[in-house]
Amino acid sequence: MPLAATVTAGALLASLTGCVTVHGASAVVPALSKAEAADVLATFVKKNNRANTAYDVDLNATIETGPLGAIDQAGLTSRKKVRPEGNPDYNRLKLTDTHYLIPEQAGWPKFFVTDSRSDREGQGRWLFVFQRDRADGPWKASYLSVIDPDAVPEFARDEHGHVRTVPVAGGDAGLTVPPDELSKRYARYLQEGAGDDFAAGPHTSEQREERVEEAKRKNVRNEFADQAAEPPRYAPFGLRTKDGGALVFFATRHHHKQTLPRGYHPDVKNPLVKALMKGKPQQSVTYVRMSEQAVTVPTQKSNGKVTFLSRVEGLTSAHGS
Repeated sequence: MPLAATVTAGALLASLTGCVTVHGASAVVPALSKAEAADVLATFVKKNNRANTAYDVDLNATIETGPLGAIDQAGLTSRKKVRPEGNPDYNRLKLTDTHYLIPEQAGWPKFFVTDSRSDREGQGRWLFVFQRDRADGPWKASYLSVIDPDAVPEFARDEHGHVRTVPVAGGDAGLTVPPDELSKRYARYLQEGAGDDFAAGPHTSEQREERVEEAKRKNVRNEFADQAAEPPRYAPFGLRTKDGGALVFFATRHHHKQTLPRGYHPDVKNPLVKALMKGKPQQSVTYVRMSEQAVTVPTQKSNGKVTFLSRVEGLTSAHGS
């Protein structure tokens, strides 16, 4: 489970193999078959359970990448330092009722999405994005989103029943915000309140309001800095929805610095945070978090707003000064 995770509906928490597609760099072909996708997911769950039981960062790195990997690997690192023996009582993850959303694609990275019911508390559907960066590379999970079942959109499909992707870069997707612009625009919105791309809600307007209240505190100075998370490590992915819009997965990075008045020292009590701490917190502590989002992006013609369906945030480092 990601350390200090905040999620709309809950949070989580040898290589995975799929087909080696001939001419996959140029031909438009399915990312892999449904049977192969099922094998990828089964292997992921098996190794994920082993990694979370032993707090094995190296094992996790063979099955996760991108923002999900950054969050989980930091969490496993801190837990291993606090509890070197691991967690033999870990509640093993089980996924059922899985739908496989497999697009036809050319070039790399290729990706597909799984939509499952989990055994965790809550009724949210767990959507994993799996990506593969080259023909002989492993499939790794790069995003996890937990979405209310009624909020999972219907997807557009081609004549073969495969879901459709949306262009990541430029305006060819016909969306209010191109997928590769979401990270920087969201970071700028949180930082400056700039733009009107995003619908009001807990991860947009309400978060800005919370920061305003934090800034009013007299006993500690709170400063925030938000950054786009850039490809290739944090590539966005999008699927076309039936209404012409898209479901897009993207990542951002967030810094929160807390500074106490002179003569006072920060008291960091959480052992999992202390395990990730670099430097000595004499007067301030900066918390660095990675965030992964799943949003619906409407068509340009609709004049609608980007709406958050899920947001998972986890602490990846802390710095004392």
